[in-house]
Amino acid sequence: MRKRDRFLAALTLGLAAIALLDQLGRQPADRDWHGRVLGVPYDFRPPTLDRFLSRIWNPDDERILVPHFIGIGWTINLYQVKRRAQLLIA
Repeated sequence: MRKRDRFLAALTLGLAAIALLDQLGRQPADRDWHGRVLGVPYDFRPPTLDRFLSRIWNPDDERILVPHFIGIGWTINLYQVKRRAQLLIA
């Protein structure tokens, strides 16, 4: 494993640990298992098909990078990629 890969893995693990500690530090009724840690989105809720689809194909969200439907970080809104590619080609 290269240094960069080890660094990114350690960074991701550290952010996930901070997010989990934040959630576990709350009262059980206040835990929602999603949010942001140091600006990075996380979502530890059980995945749903609706959330998955709303993240990878969402015409109502102008962003290309959207929060993962589970885990920590971002994923790509493929609808916006398609739309912008069509604008470039037209």
